Amino acid sequence: MAPAATPPLLLIAAGGTGGHMFPAQALAEEMLARGWRVTLSTDDRGARYAGGFPKAVQIQQVASATFARGGALAKVGTPLKIGAGVLAAVRAMRRDRPAVVVGFGGYPSIPALAAAVLLRLPRMIHEQNGVLGKVNRVFATRVDAFACGTWPTDLPEGVAGTPTGNPVRAAVLERAGAPFIPPGDYPLSVLAIGGSQGARILSDMVPAALASLPEPLRTRLRVSHQARAEDMARVTAAYAEAGIDADVQPFFTDIPRRLSEAQLVISRSGASSVADISVVGRPSILIPFAAAAGDHQTANARGLVEAGAAILVPESRATPASLAEQIALVLDNPAAAQQMARAAMSCGIPDAAERLAALVETVATTTNKKAPT
Repeated sequence: MAPAATPPLLLIAAGGTGGHMFPAQALAEEMLARGWRVTLSTDDRGARYAGGFPKAVQIQQVASATFARGGALAKVGTPLKIGAGVLAAVRAMRRDRPAVVVGFGGYPSIPALAAAVLLRLPRMIHEQNGVLGKVNRVFATRVDAFACGTWPTDLPEGVAGTPTGNPVRAAVLERAGAPFIPPGDYPLSVLAIGGSQGARILSDMVPAALASLPEPLRTRLRVSHQARAEDMARVTAAYAEAGIDADVQPFFTDIPRRLSEAQLVISRSGASSVADISVVGRPSILIPFAAAAGDHQTANARGLVEAGAAILVPESRATPASLAEQIALVLDNPAAAQQMARAAMSCGIPDAAERLAALVETVATTTNKKAPT
């Protein structure tokens, strides 16, 4: 009897933030279900965020670096560190040839994508945001397919994008379209999240905004607030002083559950947060990160805002008073909140992981570039 064929290998290259890692994790889960082997290529920082990946995914750490951090000495060493990472990635790919290499952005994805270019392996990119990150822009013209999580995406001339949506993790998908309980005369759940590291502006604004709400509304609030470790004490104290029941943590491992129970989400508009809010279907107030490259968080929010599912509050105009006004508009209007939830769900793409996986398999079967011997 002939030995069973080894399943094809997908190599995922991703950076060390939730915005890159969550959709990468969703693709890994889908490809494992399709019988593929999956390896995640990242650096030591990225490996710390890989705990949610299925145990079947092999974690491959390679050296990488960015010119955007550190002093002059660190910047001088950046090319050497990246070069070492590329060489390590080339050696690994020659030992176990990937059928496809998929980059999700972030500087830790540089070594694997560069190695795939050198070895002429089938390769593609998934860009989560409406504006390309620096690494994905560099490699955009050097891949066989370009998947877009946000549509439209600002692409370089000559690059054709395939809209797939942003894949969400299985834990989020399990809550897709969960029934929405509109605000009423009972405890109300508010979820405040600001990306994988929290957001200082939410810690500055949200407790004060909620504290200024009328007492009948304020006393019914049950808040889950993700805050940076250095902000936790003051945020916790602010809620306690206002008499608001609040759970303040630097990172929630059960975001899908909290999201599905929320009557309102107050959030940055990172691509993964927007995707999660859309798939579950919840009203939101979005405060885009003003310093995001190319203002991509405003682009990410556009679909929900235009659908009437979200209220956009530019960071430059965010004050406790303006935020409180918008919060009250949602929590004091059950019918409007219900409509916002329906509109959010209409924007969701729950099968984004399947769409992206289908594109991976297409690239694997139609790209016949051979690695040099």
